[in-house]
Order: sequence, then structure tokens, then C-alpha cells
Amino acid sequence: MEIYLSPPHLTGEELTLLAQTLQKGWIAPAGDNLTLFEEKIKQYIGKKYALAVNSGTSAMHLAVKALGISKNDFVLCQSLTFVASLNPILYEQAIPVLIDSEPETWNLSPKYLEQAIEYCLKAGKKPKAIVVVHLYGRPAMMKEITEIATFFGIPIIEDAAESLGAGYREKKVGNFGELAFFSFNGNKIITTSAGGMLVSNEEKYISKAQFWATQAKDPAPHYQHSEVGYNYRMSNVLAALGLAQMDVLEQRIAQKRHIFEQYQKALAHIPYIHFPQAIPYIQETHWLTRILFDTPAQAQKALQTLHAHRIEARPLWKPMHLQPLYQNCMYFGESIAQHLFERGLCLPSGTQLTNQQINQICEIITKR
Repeated sequence: MEIYLSPPHLTGEELTLLAQTLQKGWIAPAGDNLTLFEEKIKQYIGKKYALAVNSGTSAMHLAVKALGISKNDFVLCQSLTFVASLNPILYEQAIPVLIDSEPETWNLSPKYLEQAIEYCLKAGKKPKAIVVVHLYGRPAMMKEITEIATFFGIPIIEDAAESLGAGYREKKVGNFGELAFFSFNGNKIITTSAGGMLVSNEEKYISKAQFWATQAKDPAPHYQHSEVGYNYRMSNVLAALGLAQMDVLEQRIAQKRHIFEQYQKALAHIPYIHFPQAIPYIQETHWLTRILFDTPAQAQKALQTLHAHRIEARPLWKPMHLQPLYQNCMYFGESIAQHLFERGLCLPSGTQLTNQQINQICEIITKR
């Protein structure tokens, strides 16, 4: 590919911090970089506790375990998401209950969330958690969702893997659930190459998560284990990358928003292409710029044409209730998530993308 979807954007400061780390010899999952990276994330989000781990998926798994989710428990999750939002539910042999999107944010529908909860309660099994995903840097309808969660007494896990820096009613995402997590994969708004962060205001969740993430070693002068543990901790080396990246986070967010605006301007005259509408109380980062076509055929043609020009674009996430792995799960909703998937496209959104490249991409998309 000549233009990639969302490649990493390094600052140059990473080399300095990496060299310092290697000189000190602290390359294991312990060290000053880890502590400082966790501190910076806590301060930025406004949470009391944070744990740096080796992926967003690891963080999600630890959140599931921290809430005591286990075999045959119901866990509610939106269907339009990446598979990593659901796989950790299966790790613990729990049962995902899938929910449609609402058309404004494309995230978890409060209407169908409530229907799913009522169904589960009638079946005699109260759901153990609600997994809310903030897709593509756009927060979900958290006012309505938190009201429902509070009314029924169900904890929220925020999957903010794609949405570091996004806000809802002036609060950053990560502040609405008992637990929340972020991803620092190579394609995210800032990166540690691979990595994630689990955050909470409850010390008990993070201390237990850290215990599991470091092989569940019991307090003893020898290696003793009473629970299954995992090798989930982030290395001190990768945390050095995170420290350098945090210094430019706001710049990266500003550039993502600029890219979205440039696409909007360049495609404003095309009647069959639509952008997500701005919502006044949502501060979106636009991690990836998304567009909707009037028909699936138009979306497929644009995707094929871009690929023919060596430009990476992707469909929206295929809803989980349409995936072979999850097609037998309970699903509440209509076809909003499916229609978004069939008509949607993610456009190149790397923060080194130029206005000239954006115009080139738009010309290719609209070429007949």
C-alpha cells in the first residue's frame, strides 16, 4: 500500500527514552517508565488507579475477571465492534448477549439494552456487566446507558480502546464505568507498538488485576500459586514509547479532527456519501474517519477502487451477531448495525496524512 489506514506516528523522542531505558537495563515488566506512564494516564483521564498491560484485550480480560464474571454469566455487549470486545467474555466461559447500535453514535442502543436486561431478568439471570464500546473515537450515549445500568444495578466496562481523549458532556471516556480500558496498538491514536491500560477508581480492582497480570504469585519467599495467572504486564521498554507519545496526544487528536474536516469539505458535494452528524455534547477524536454510502454496492466499489490505487481502506466492523463465532448468541435489535457495516467505509486517517493525499483519496472515491 502507498497510503495506509492508520500507521504509527513517532515523535523522535522515543529513541532518546528507549536508549536511556536500555542503558539502565530495566527492560522487564517493571521500572520507572511503567510507573510514570500509568501516572500520566491517570492524570489525563482523571482516574485514581491504572495498570499498564501488553494489550487492550488483556485489559478487557482483567476487567471481566475483576467483576467476578464466570461460567454461564450473561454479559451485555454491543454487536458492532471488534472481536476483542467479546473474546475475553468467552475466556471466562460467560455468555455474550449482543445488542444493536443506535443511529446517532453507532454505539450501544439504550433502547435495546433495556430490552435485553429485562429479558435476562425474566429468565432468572441478572447480567453481570454491560460492555460499552466507544467506536472509532466517538463516545456512546452514556447518560442514557448509565441511567439504565444504575437502575438495574449492573456494572459497566468501558471499551475505550479506540477513543483515548474523546469526551462526553465534558468528561473524558473512561469515567463512566467501574472499569475502563484503552489500547496502544500500532494503529491507535498513540502507540506503544502493543499495549493497553486498565483504569478504575476502585483500588481493589486494579490490585487484583495486577496480581493476575503477573502470574498470580502468592506472598511467599518461594514461587507459590493458588490461582491461575497471566503474563499480561507491559514491559518497561514499551512504556518508554508511551511516555514520548503522551507528550503529543493533544496534537494527534487535533490532527485527526482536521483530517475528518478535510474529508467532509472534499466530499460535501457528493449526495450519496454521508458523514456521522456532529453531536454538541460529544467531543469526538475521529480516530478513523468513517463515511456511509447510500448503497452497499457503492461502498464496495469505492473500497475496490481505493485498493486498486494501493490505498488502504476498510469496511466498518462486521457485527458480532453475523460472525460465525457469535452467530448463535442472543441478539436484541433490528438491523442498524448490519446496515452500517454494509454501507460504511473507514478512510485513511493517519496523522501524517496531507491535504493533498486526502484530496487524491476523495477523487478516487468519486471517480465514475
